[in-house]
Amino acid sequence: MHAPIPADWREANRAMWDERVPIHTGSDFYDLDSFRAGKDSLRAFELAEVGDVTGRTLLHLQCHIGLDTLSWARHGAAQVVGLDFSEPAVETARSLARDLGLPPDRAAFVAADVHDAAEAVPDSSYDIVYTGVGALNWLPDMDRWAETAASLVAPGGFLYLAEFHPLTDCLDDATGTRIVHDYFSHDAWVDETPGTYADFDAPTVHNRSVEWQHPVGSVVSALAAAGLRIEFLHEHDASLFARFPALERQSDGCYRFPADRPRIPLMYSIKATRPERLP
Repeated sequence: MHAPIPADWREANRAMWDERVPIHTGSDFYDLDSFRAGKDSLRAFELAEVGDVTGRTLLHLQCHIGLDTLSWARHGAAQVVGLDFSEPAVETARSLARDLGLPPDRAAFVAADVHDAAEAVPDSSYDIVYTGVGALNWLPDMDRWAETAASLVAPGGFLYLAEFHPLTDCLDDATGTRIVHDYFSHDAWVDETPGTYADFDAPTVHNRSVEWQHPVGSVVSALAAAGLRIEFLHEHDASLFARFPALERQSDGCYRFPADRPRIPLMYSIKATRPERLP
């Protein structure tokens, strides 16, 4: 159902995520044993679009348990910092960093609200500010998020985000062919589904969550208004999971519609740079 923004949206979401951290750490979905053994959690298109991170500093906003953050360190980033509002998630990320032999000066994790990132992280700016998939839908205000994220990009650096395309949330779950929700809705979406994407059958208590849908145009406009220059907006015909029953798993591990069906964007990515100096 659609509803106005509940006053306790942040607390409800934090309770939901805190409860799911131990479920995720023990799940086949995250497969932490394989990750510790060297499995990369980043997607091929992210690695190609971000490029070489060797020797660069990287801040990962809304990092959850830190797999993507630590993967960037494995790819050569000089320092990675992950931030998440869930303390259990941050503790898990710190434990994983220790397991990988990464000291705090190479991989640090901070528990804080994303809007407080500028005050919470150890440095004032980073070569790369990164936001991985499934992050923006938990925030009500793209302008406020973009101002915070952009303020942490060093001159000459860039912000990179990869996200699920909001169009997918407008379509019916059964077929993905009918538009059943308003693409431009600004209302909060309140859900009370138990379990989690990593284990649909997991018994859970804190099931109430609050999410928002952000049209791609609002994200791009917010980043531009925050002073960043949009280098590209790419739309992708693949998803990371079977969002609709018709999606088929491909050899690269992503899910796409069959070749005989018209394609739609299932994900998108943006790179936005901060000029070395103002004109």
